Amino acid sequence: MDVLAVPADRWSGWYLSLMAPNVKGPMFAWLDPSRLYCNPQALADCVKDLLQPFRDDTIDLVAGIDAMGFILGASAATILGKGFLAVRKTGHLCVATESRSYRDYTGMEKTMEVRVDVLKPGMRVLLVDQWIETGGTMKAAIQLVEKLGATVAGVAAVAIENSEGGKWIRDNYKTSHCVPAELQGQLDRRDFDFFKRLNN
Repeated sequence: MDVLAVPADRWSGWYLSLMAPNVKGPMFAWLDPSRLYCNPQALADCVKDLLQPFRDDTIDLVAGIDAMGFILGASAATILGKGFLAVRKTGHLCVATESRSYRDYTGMEKTMEVRVDVLKPGMRVLLVDQWIETGGTMKAAIQLVEKLGATVAGVAAVAIENSEGGKWIRDNYKTSHCVPAELQGQLDRRDFDFFKRLNN
């Protein structure tokens, strides 16, 4: 599918077919969702779908996880008319921070940090990232938000895999993602049929 094409019938999750499968091997994520952000209608529909479950909820701030969560998180914050907080990889903020170590989807030990002068007790925060595979990155972000006294109002990502960490997040927090129920099995097998159809 051409990156800027918009189908006449925009079925649920249509924009997922704009993603690009990994061609660089196991040290990279199995899909590149960033291709769909290049299509303005796809980006708009994706963010609208992510926010739909929270339309009647109180959200005071949107926090996005470095780096791809910045795109979706800032877009969501703009639509909601709320501020945006960047949850950064460690070493990038020149102000006082709180940090948390975690293992990412590759199994590498990493650390993320957030500034300490924004989150306050009672503040309701929507956490946004591009993808939740093992859940380690999102769990660390949740812990940072809660350690600083704020409440996680929800977790949103393009996809949440049914990994142990993904299930933990779903069991403990309100979540939103863009993968229709009938495609969840394909997501968990990491084998979306529409890529095969589009390439034939």
